[in-house]
Amino acid sequence: MSREELMRIAIRLSEENVAAGGGPFGAVIARDGRVVATGANRVTPDCDPTAHAEVSAIRAAAKKLGTFDLSGCEIYTSCEPCPMCLGAIYWARLDRMYYGNDKHDAARIGFDDAFIYRELSLKPADRKLKSAVLLPEEAIAAFETWEAKSDKVEY
Repeated sequence: MSREELMRIAIRLSEENVAAGGGPFGAVIARDGRVVATGANRVTPDCDPTAHAEVSAIRAAAKKLGTFDLSGCEIYTSCEPCPMCLGAIYWARLDRMYYGNDKHDAARIGFDDAFIYRELSLKPADRKLKSAVLLPEEAIAAFETWEAKSDKVEY
């Protein structure tokens, strides 16, 4: 399939998802022009704030391919990803991303992620979400065990 055909699938998923009670977002993961997996935004129907289209597609592709490393795949998403989804795309090691609507289009209909991008640039103490370091001397034990582990699978 061409890039345009794959993007049209993502767009169609976004439209169908609105009709099904979800958000206006759809995503397709493809390898060599073939669909590996799809996803749609199911935040409200599933009561899951992480059920964005891109994350759903990544989960489905990783399960289908039996790997967390989606190198060799591309993602087609109906809208420029939010910070969470963009992070997931990087962690999944997707080779390339294509998107239809941009973050400004999303903001115009109430999906404004600009505050998250602003928050990320702040020191933790200055963020809206209050946080504090707690028990770091105990938490470090898992990191030390991981660091010393000779048979770990790095990701």
